[in-house]
Order: sequence, then C-alpha cells, then structure tokens
Amino acid sequence: LVPHLESSRSLHFDPIERDLAPFAIVRVGRFTDRSQQHGGAGGATGANAQRGTATEPARVAFKSKVVSRGHAEVWVDDAGKFFIRDTKSSSGTFLNHIRLSSPNVESRPFALKDGDVLQLGVDYQGGTEEIYRCVKMRVELNRGWQRGANSFNATSAAAEAAAAAASITDCCICLYPVTVCQALFIAPCSHVTHFKCIRPLVEQNYPGFSCPLCRTYANLEADVEID
Repeated sequence: LVPHLESSRSLHFDPIERDLAPFAIVRVGRFTDRSQQHGGAGGATGANAQRGTATEPARVAFKSKVVSRGHAEVWVDDAGKFFIRDTKSSSGTFLNHIRLSSPNVESRPFALKDGDVLQLGVDYQGGTEEIYRCVKMRVELNRGWQRGANSFNATSAAAEAAAAAASITDCCICLYPVTVCQALFIAPCSHVTHFKCIRPLVEQNYPGFSCPLCRTYANLEADVEID
C-alpha cells in the first residue's frame, strides 16, 4: 500500500508491505495503543517496522479519526486473487471511488487488482488537522520482481551503451532532449527529467514522490546508507 499522491488532502504515510499466505487476513483500521502492541503499522509517520508473518500478518492501522477501529479486511485466496471487504465501518471503504457498502453494514468481498485506488473514510470538514483526513492509497500487488534483475531491467552494459549512443533521452514532461549542462532530476526508479519540469511535482507532496512515468512511489528523505 502506497500513498495516492494525486489527493493533496489525504493522510500521508510510508509505504506498507505485507506477505500473505492463502486466506490469511490483514485487518485494517484506526491506530490505537492496543494495535501498536499487536504489531499495527501506519499513521502520519507511517511506521512500518513490524510486518508479522505470512500466516499471521500484522494489522495495518492509520492515525486518522475518520477510520474505524475495525474498518476493512484484505486477504488472498489459494488462486492468488486478492480481496477486500468493509467490516461495518461508519465512514466507508471506497474502491476506485465506489463505496463498498452502506454505513455500519458489512460488504461482500470485492476483488483487488494491482493499481487499484483504495480510500478509507471521508475528510471531516470541521477539522483541519491531519488526523481528520481520509486515507487514500494505491494497491501494489506482487511487485517483488521489480526489485530484482528481470527481462525489463537486466540489460547488459554494452547494450545500454549502444542504446545511449543511438538515441537521445527526452524529458517526459516537456518532451525536449535531456543532455549535458542541464539541471536534471534522477528519480529513485532511474527515470530522468529536467529538474525545472519536475520541480512542482516534487514540491507538491515532498518527501513523497510518484514517478510520472512508471508511478513508482518513493520517499525522497529515505536513508541513503547501504548495508
């Protein structure tokens, strides 16, 4: 689960990861001291130190007043399909902007797909503090392959050099060439743009950043040390 940065009003949190065994349930709700004792993670600071195990995943909890204590549940079946259901929340669970059930009514299971947008609750109009914001996030499923070498990113150095010599990279925002003696921004996903072009997007949700090309989320304040 990563923040959906297109929404400037939603609660900010660090990406949350869980490894799930078939039919192991991840419970999603509001952060409390009790949820912290049981391995809950999330909130304005996005603490995600405890992930639990595949068969007993840690609870996902957010520091938001508009999220119910027991808001929703997520699980995967033995065929690898992911599902979510609202567990009688008062402010609602929204999947791609569609509410799953009426207030205080448990919903039927809905299938989750990679890239879906989830929203927990709605903004409380009477409060301006962050704890009165809804939680809006993008679902990323089975993306472990992106971190390792694969047919998309494991090209040889010679092939990369040949490709660089044969073509000129263009900035995906202004479509002008990216070349020497320019102020450039290299995203954590390695996509390159002119800094002048990307600066408004960087500043809008800093330190959160979502690449305009591949939609990869990154924390620009993340530790740069390598173990």
